[in-house]
Amino acid sequence: MKILMVCLGNICRSPLAEGILRKKIEERGLDWEVDSAGTGSWHIGEKPDPRSILTARKHGIDITYQRARQLQPADLDRFDLILAMDQSNYRDIMRFAISDDQKSKVHLIMNFHRPGNNEAVPDPYWDDDGFEKVYRMLDEACDKLIEHFSKHPVA
Repeated sequence: MKILMVCLGNICRSPLAEGILRKKIEERGLDWEVDSAGTGSWHIGEKPDPRSILTARKHGIDITYQRARQLQPADLDRFDLILAMDQSNYRDIMRFAISDDQKSKVHLIMNFHRPGNNEAVPDPYWDDDGFEKVYRMLDEACDKLIEHFSKHPVA
């Protein structure tokens, strides 16, 4: 299974989500791939935000090798699951979707933890204290994601 995490700039939330899920995949020996992207182009080629790097490192995860990239239309074919961090990201991703198959791949990540709530992962960019909260939210969501797809594999 191939999973894409998507936020706005691909320097705060989605790199953390990618790092968290990658670690869980490795620990469980799953044959999954994970990547991340942003809907905007402002940070293409940049490392994750230093606060994301620090938060990940605090939890034993290295995300320093990641580089921001922008979501591309081809991503909707390449990935089996595309996870948006908030409603704005979700809408931006859906603008690329041209088929029902592509649309069915796009979900809000927190709906795996709290189904149907459409809860957003808040953008911590303007809040230094928000990175740990975002980490905890994504960690819980990734656990539920693995639990869900272990029971209901993507064909």
